[in-house]
Amino acid sequence: MADRRRLDQPREPGRLKLPRFDPEAFGQWSEGIARFMGTAKFLVYMTVFILAWIVWNTLTPKDWQFDPYTFTFLTLILSLQASYAAPLILLAQNRQADRDRLAGDEDRRRAAAQKADTEYLAREIASLRIAVGEVATRDFLRSELARMSEELDEAAVRRAKLERKKAKKTSLDEPIEEDDLSPDDDPPRRRARSAR
Repeated sequence: MADRRRLDQPREPGRLKLPRFDPEAFGQWSEGIARFMGTAKFLVYMTVFILAWIVWNTLTPKDWQFDPYTFTFLTLILSLQASYAAPLILLAQNRQADRDRLAGDEDRRRAAAQKADTEYLAREIASLRIAVGEVATRDFLRSELARMSEELDEAAVRRAKLERKKAKKTSLDEPIEEDDLSPDDDPPRRRARSAR
C-alpha cells in the first residue's frame, strides 16, 4: 500500500466524497425526460395512472385500499414528481439556451464571413467593370479597322498619284510605246501619250 503522507502531493480533503457523474450524460438524460414530459403520451399515461389510483382507492373493498380518500400518498407522489420535474426541465432549458447561444454565435460568424466575401466580390466586380471599360469592344475594333482601311486606301491612292506623276515626268523625257501602257491607265492619257 502506498504511503499517503507524501509531501510532493497535495493532501486529499477528509470530507465525504460524492460519486462523480458525467454532466453531459446527465444533461442528455434530463433532456430526454423533459422532452417526454412535454408530450401528449405522458399526459395520457399520467391521466390513466391517476384515474386508476382514484378508482382503485374508492371502489375496492376497504382492506385493499392503500390510499383512502383525500389520497395523501398520491398527493405526495405528484409533489415529488413536480419537485423533480421542475429542475430537470430547467436543466434541459439551460442546455437548449447554451446550444442556441452557440448556434447564434456561429450564425453571426458565418454572416460576418459571408458579408466579407460579398464585399470582396463586389470590389472584384467593380474592378472588372473598370477593366472591361478599358478593353476594346467589337464595335470599337471594327471602327478602327475601317478607319485604318480608309487610311490605307488613301495612302494607296496618293502613292498611285505619285507614281503617275513620276511616270508622266519620265514619259515627257522619252516616248512611251503602246505596249508599255498598263490597262488601268485612263483612256484620255493614253490618247495624249499616243498623240505625242
